[in-house]
Amino acid sequence: MIVTTAHSIPGKKIVKVFGLVKGNTIRARHIGNDIMAGLRNIVGGEVTEYTKLMAEAREEAVDRMISDAEGLGANAIVGVMFSTSMIMSGAAELLAYGTAVLAKGE
Repeated sequence: MIVTTAHSIPGKKIVKVFGLVKGNTIRARHIGNDIMAGLRNIVGGEVTEYTKLMAEAREEAVDRMISDAEGLGANAIVGVMFSTSMIMSGAAELLAYGTAVLAKGE
């Protein structure tokens, strides 16, 4: 599956557009991570616990988006974007979305 933020794929022609596909996940913070993040907030530096949490959320959202596209018969997703939103205190949604297409070599 080709997944790109571009709206075209070099060397390929989009022959069919299936439409919007998406994948999302909602993740909550972990109390242990909050304690480590709080300590890191005092001394400064990257909050690696949250960096890892968000990276895992992105991967899960992308995997779900790809499954959505495969279910339609697509072999590529173009125009991919990400969105995050706070659902409640301590929980956030990560959404990956794009356009599922059928792309063939030129």
